[in-house]
Amino acid sequence: MASEVDISNLALSYLGDEAEVTSIKPPDGTAQAAHCGRFYPMARNELLEMHPWSFAVVRVSLNVIASGAPSEWAFAYALPAKYLRALAILLPDALDDKHGEDFIVESDQDGNGVIYTNVEAATLRYVRLVEDPTKFTPGFTSALARLLASKLAGPILKGATGMQVAQAQLKIFLVELANAKTQDSNSGQRSSYRTRLSSTELARGGVHGGSCVDQYGWVRGA
Repeated sequence: MASEVDISNLALSYLGDEAEVTSIKPPDGTAQAAHCGRFYPMARNELLEMHPWSFAVVRVSLNVIASGAPSEWAFAYALPAKYLRALAILLPDALDDKHGEDFIVESDQDGNGVIYTNVEAATLRYVRLVEDPTKFTPGFTSALARLLASKLAGPILKGATGMQVAQAQLKIFLVELANAKTQDSNSGQRSSYRTRLSSTELARGGVHGGSCVDQYGWVRGA
């Protein structure tokens, strides 16, 4: 799995740099490491917010806070740790988020994030901040290196050349992003297979309710 230094060096290599950074937290003393230490977390967080990545999506039961909710909402909940982006508010016994409940995310008078909703004992499905790069998928890692390269181009190459290279890297990033989203979405698809019939059940024709059996004896919905 790639480390923060690996991803930084990959981004630098896209800019024609020697890519020999050894540390970005703290920087190893080179200008490249200093730039990577500054822009890496920005690029990572930006990319995490762009898609509900399978490795970053979690569910958590929310904690009610004492501050009263606006009149149009019944409950106020504190945002969980490392929150980046809300996906759905769910009833406690919800099996999926196809029928998410209404909610809004705002800040209270102290600047703390709050979720308002009419759901009691609500569950939040959200994208969280993932800082450990070993959790990233290969597609996410590739896209992150390109996005980071686009941010590094200006400080490292400077001037018109830096701007042109940044734009070129952004174009490649968009392609990498599309591929990463597709791969991530496909990996999260639910299998239509539910069970496998025994040879005896197959001989009895033990399939009902419009289901069908493939050549290996696996049952799936019609």
